[in-house]
Amino acid sequence: MKEDFYDILGISKGASAAEIKKAYRKKAIEFHPDKNPGDTKAEENFKKAAEAYEVLSDPNKKARYDQYGHQAFEGGGFGGGGMNMEDIFSQFGDIFGGAFGGGGGFSGFSGFGGGGGRRTVKGSNLRIRVKLTLEEIANGVEKKIKVKRKKQAQGTTYKTCATCNGVGQVTRIQNTILGRMQTSAPCSTCGGSGQIIDKKPANADAQGMLTTEDTVSIKIPAGVVDGMQLKVTGKGNDAPGNGIAGDLLVAIEELPHQSLQREGDNLHYDLYVSFSEAALGASKEIDTVTGKVRIKVEPGVQSGKILRLRNKGIPSINGYGTGDLLVHVNVWTPKSLSKEQKEFFEKMSTDDHFQPNPEKEDKSFFEKVKDMFS
Repeated sequence: MKEDFYDILGISKGASAAEIKKAYRKKAIEFHPDKNPGDTKAEENFKKAAEAYEVLSDPNKKARYDQYGHQAFEGGGFGGGGMNMEDIFSQFGDIFGGAFGGGGGFSGFSGFGGGGGRRTVKGSNLRIRVKLTLEEIANGVEKKIKVKRKKQAQGTTYKTCATCNGVGQVTRIQNTILGRMQTSAPCSTCGGSGQIIDKKPANADAQGMLTTEDTVSIKIPAGVVDGMQLKVTGKGNDAPGNGIAGDLLVAIEELPHQSLQREGDNLHYDLYVSFSEAALGASKEIDTVTGKVRIKVEPGVQSGKILRLRNKGIPSINGYGTGDLLVHVNVWTPKSLSKEQKEFFEKMSTDDHFQPNPEKEDKSFFEKVKDMFS
């Protein structure tokens, strides 16, 4: 079972934003790779703390987590379970202050060297929402989406930052009671990249960027759920100089279906039959996510009967097979009758065939519901 985010940071559920940040900083410093070189357990705890902070520091994610727990982010939705070290320092590097020298980095990690290496600048992420039909969710789909993103303008050139001489960090030496202490911080002139703009086109912004419209192809796997977030690497905004582009974050929105209701990987369908169809049996056409299919309704079917169509639901995003389609039979009672119809039912009201006589194998409504969820 996945560890509780509040337990990871050692705080209560009612902790304030400031308390959450303080608790994360404490854990991050405790398990920081610079402080625990080669300790894989410390590195794992470092990542856990970052994942917990990513969720609990965001009011929307925190509200979802408080209500649904880890299930709110299953299947690759929100949360930092897939974060690597570069993600963590890119998003939360400022939380370390000067505790470890350069911008929250640590020695031995490419692009964030605490020993004075140039900082790798990453462009900002973009977020879009994609609406999907139930059929697209069931079968998987590739969407081509137009995205406005910042790209480095043609003709933009950069030169070495004079403040840090291209290192990306500024080193200061201070006299303390313990002796001379050396500290490093990202260069404020170039933001740690080691480069500043030399030349740029007149229509580019201050960072040498132009806003362009790109068509991005997004492959959406079968089984995604409403609210899930997918990441398309490198399709966010470009970074100045030799930096790397940000990511495109795709939020999934599930559109309502006309006749099918989704519950996890299972689907539900309400089938209405007449008195005569219930008594005599019928062949009925119903909707599925792969097209219409015809099913047989046996003679004497009772209202509330559930017909299970195996593997006609939604594929599991985690690869656990495919859900079922549950067809709920509803016998439709006429709201008005002709004189002849009334006479017929009055005549039949005392007939043994029309008297309720549930058999032992006929389950109650509550038993059916129990079976449905078991």
